[in-house]
Amino acid sequence: MHSKFALAKLSILPVVLFSVLASALLVSTANAANTSVPETQSTQARFAEFYSQEWGGTQRCKSSKLHRYTVCANLLRNEGNAPFMLQHDTPSKKVAVLIHGLSDSPFFMREIANILFNEGYDVIVPLLPGHGLRDADGAMADSDLAERWQAHVDDVIALADDMGDTLIVGGFSTGGALAVDQYLDASDNIDGLMLFSGALALSENAESMSRIWGIKWVAKLVDGSYITHGPNPFKYPNVAGFAGLELMDIIDKIRDDFENGKRIEIPLFAAHSQADATTPIHGVEHVMENSAGPNTFFVIDASYELCHADLVVNTTMLHDIKFNKVMVNEEEECAVPKANPLFSTMSLMLKSYIQQF
Repeated sequence: MHSKFALAKLSILPVVLFSVLASALLVSTANAANTSVPETQSTQARFAEFYSQEWGGTQRCKSSKLHRYTVCANLLRNEGNAPFMLQHDTPSKKVAVLIHGLSDSPFFMREIANILFNEGYDVIVPLLPGHGLRDADGAMADSDLAERWQAHVDDVIALADDMGDTLIVGGFSTGGALAVDQYLDASDNIDGLMLFSGALALSENAESMSRIWGIKWVAKLVDGSYITHGPNPFKYPNVAGFAGLELMDIIDKIRDDFENGKRIEIPLFAAHSQADATTPIHGVEHVMENSAGPNTFFVIDASYELCHADLVVNTTMLHDIKFNKVMVNEEEECAVPKANPLFSTMSLMLKSYIQQF
């Protein structure tokens, strides 16, 4: 009887141990999940507060998507213009910030954000002051517009820096210029830069006009009442002349920084079309010359005739834009958006670039 009882106890022991270990694992997992939820909510609350202060309040979004947190308000043209975050169930230690371009909205960073998220990054896509609004007349003529962009990027970078150990920052067009400007001002917490049609130079005519004394005052008069409604629901129909001059100030500051000996000392990714007449490729080439590398430069040959704004557009995004061609002259160059025919190749290059972090 004694030996049988002992054998019975021994046979039960592995089951008991397994049960205890399983319970401990479940408790540990639950605790980790419970820890990540408040952390995620705190991050989202900080993000929303940026816009609550900027807009005077926010409201619940009408639509929702898994892993996506969007900040909405009635003063936005639509929810596609809204700032958003992509977050994994368990917060990632790798974070990316993507900044949209002038007259654009976070919508145009969507596909790049999805790539980074699928590669394991939590992603923040802010909305720059003066953008995505039903009424942007006063905002786009604000004398402190560039400073407001820079201040908002400062806030977002500070938030992103608290979220993880690795931080990469990039943007499209003006967003790219703001990313470089941010790095040159405060480089300690940024591990990588990404430029998509980076606005590091403007057309010769635009740059020449910016040198004229009093041109900002003239630009405000010419801009008049700024129109926000147009054929594309996710961007303004025109770039405000004054806002363009504010961008030129940022470009000039970056050039001055390079002339004064500052350099980029972290990995740099850039994608640019040789046919880009809005932000000529020589601006990005100049940045590359002042970068220690390693650099990844995806150049789209001029033969593709890819326009400035189309670099970040794939077929899915193009379909979702639902562009109203009736409102434009289709014969005008770059008037109608098109998908980047090399978007998938560019995506592969981007994925290769981020593997080093």
